[in-house]
Amino acid sequence: MREYALTFIIAVAVTYLLTPFVRRAAITMGAVPPVRERDVHTEPVPRMGGIAIYGGFAAALLISAQLPHLQEVFVADTWQGLLLAGGLITVIGVVDDRWGMDPVSKLAGQTAAAGILVWKGVQLLWLPLPGTQLSLGPWLGAVISVLLIVVTINAVNFADGLDGLAAGIVAISAFAFFAYYYVAAIDQGFERQSYPAMIAIILAGVCVGFLIHNFNPARVFMGDTGSMLLGLLLTSITITVTGQFDANAAREFNAGALVVFLPVLLPLLVVALPLADLVLAVLRRTMAGKSPFAPDKKHLHHRLLELGHSHARAVLLMYLWAAIIAFASVSLTVFNAPLMVLTVTILVAACAVGLITLPRLRRRRLARRAKADAAVDHSSSTNG
Repeated sequence: MREYALTFIIAVAVTYLLTPFVRRAAITMGAVPPVRERDVHTEPVPRMGGIAIYGGFAAALLISAQLPHLQEVFVADTWQGLLLAGGLITVIGVVDDRWGMDPVSKLAGQTAAAGILVWKGVQLLWLPLPGTQLSLGPWLGAVISVLLIVVTINAVNFADGLDGLAAGIVAISAFAFFAYYYVAAIDQGFERQSYPAMIAIILAGVCVGFLIHNFNPARVFMGDTGSMLLGLLLTSITITVTGQFDANAAREFNAGALVVFLPVLLPLLVVALPLADLVLAVLRRTMAGKSPFAPDKKHLHHRLLELGHSHARAVLLMYLWAAIIAFASVSLTVFNAPLMVLTVTILVAACAVGLITLPRLRRRRLARRAKADAAVDHSSSTNG
């Protein structure tokens, strides 16, 4: 655990220290776009903060490769693929943040980055089925892996609409990944899961380091440079060694067969909110006769603001829902008490729903009070 803690601290520190330099570079390069109609912030904010995220990730990854315990879990092609694909997606993001890119060119770049990961061994090798597992051929496995990576990249990109939102959600997801893989690797003996545990804790660290500068009011945005990079890294964590997780041995894990499905389901569960937002946005825009990439102000975080929540409170509520979904999914495998986990999850979710409706309840209470005061005033004037 000490090696993981040190890696996390390095990721936080490097990202935190790099971000002010990246912010000044963004200002110098002119990557400070004017406020758009769909934006929530009111003043121009520098972008390209994803460069600092990539720098923190690369530094922590390279340093962890020298640590006695962690260097044993490195798979050369895989971590090199992460650096190459992450570098490519960062360059694409810089171009988009500074000069802008059309959706087709951006999608092509995302696909190329995903292709690099698959080329370096980051791909699904099998899919779980009831009572068995389906072995994927190299081509089908590659196609499904690229599709999953590209979808998650865009889901995280769509979620990057409020100060600190994307960084916080991905940090929560990465911590959930780390908890799952650490227990699988250390407590249950699946040693090959040490690698994704390491990548997850690095990802959590870079998000925390950047979030210090990015939480409301943000001094710098990650831009597409950062959001696409986070999506790429988040998906790569779980599919890196999915095919190496022996299904028969995994059934001995606390939650039985659920752990066999979790390596495939976990990336979808931990980013359930961004994915739901992505699907709703595509459906909404398509039904309106617009391009699925056409921007609007109807994302989930926009709706929270419309309900009357402040910027920071809307972000914290999104954090809460992300944590509920991610850690409930992981807890079902870590603890051999599914009923207790589901009960606690339902109770916390009910509290979260109550928090969401607070502004509406407050407005109704104020309206009733105003109506009562008006009635009293009218009665007083009539009696007078």
